[in-house]
Amino acid sequence: MASKGGKRDVARGPSPEGEGFETLYGRLEQTVASLEAGDLTLEESLALYEEGMKLARRCQELLQNAELKVTRLQEQFSEGLGALREELEEYEPAPEPDPAPEREPAFGQDELPLE
Repeated sequence: MASKGGKRDVARGPSPEGEGFETLYGRLEQTVASLEAGDLTLEESLALYEEGMKLARRCQELLQNAELKVTRLQEQFSEGLGALREELEEYEPAPEPDPAPEREPAFGQDELPLE
């Protein structure tokens, strides 16, 4: 895409602050591909490189935040298990009631019931 003066417009997307990781990473991949193609002027290459660094920094921030969130969730889970274990250790089950005593038959063991 040529602009006035024969220079190509270096595609700059919106600020990386409000975009999700996947979108930013896709833009970063496109930036790297454009730089690797090598058909840009020095100024265009520098502008794309700067944009790529911003995108890479924002991707890294998002990854670090996600990692921190996972770590906190794991800690909360572990704390919850610890509290549950403490509750189980403190738990004393109620004693089971004594079984009903066996009733002796109304007749002796040597006797048969009369019908």
